[in-house]
Amino acid sequence: MKKVPLDIVALSHSVTQSHNYAVVLGEKGGVRRLPIVIGGFEAQAIAVAMERMQPNRPLTHDLFKDALDTFEINLKEIIINNLIDGIFYARLVCIKDGEVVEIDSRTSDALAMAVRFECPMYTYEFILEAAGVILEDSEEIIEKEPVTTATSSTSGTKSFTSSLTSYSLEELENLLNEVLSDEDYEKAAQIRDELKRRKSS
Repeated sequence: MKKVPLDIVALSHSVTQSHNYAVVLGEKGGVRRLPIVIGGFEAQAIAVAMERMQPNRPLTHDLFKDALDTFEINLKEIIINNLIDGIFYARLVCIKDGEVVEIDSRTSDALAMAVRFECPMYTYEFILEAAGVILEDSEEIIEKEPVTTATSSTSGTKSFTSSLTSYSLEELENLLNEVLSDEDYEKAAQIRDELKRRKSS
């Protein structure tokens, strides 16, 4: 079957399932999008890698990447290869000593690994036909739904996000180091977003 290349175009709270997140994959060179609901831990694992954060201790996916690197196993690509009863299935396509080995994986874990290895992500046409959505104006939607880190929608989190505007750039950098030391990646993601917003304005 022909593989369809994908990119991560958005990561946000799930509209349909509270306490969960949605990672939106976009068809390269096309207008179709593939939204996949994932858990909070997996969303943070993807966000931490996308934001190039450096945790004090390796997260599970970082540990797995280090293990593969140590044994000289390269992650060539990930493929979202099936959709059964609304559940997506994926495989890690690895290369060891020139031999290709495929490993079964949850889709969220496969995406977290793909971001770390910076390897291609694919799916098949029948999956896009079954679960994909077509955007009439893809560029406009992507601007409204940029790749963002996964953050909580609780009032406490909103208040923390609002308070960041009163910090100087230096204070934000210091605060970022503090929350990373505490392994509070949710707050770290929000601080990183605020730093990006300041530096781009």
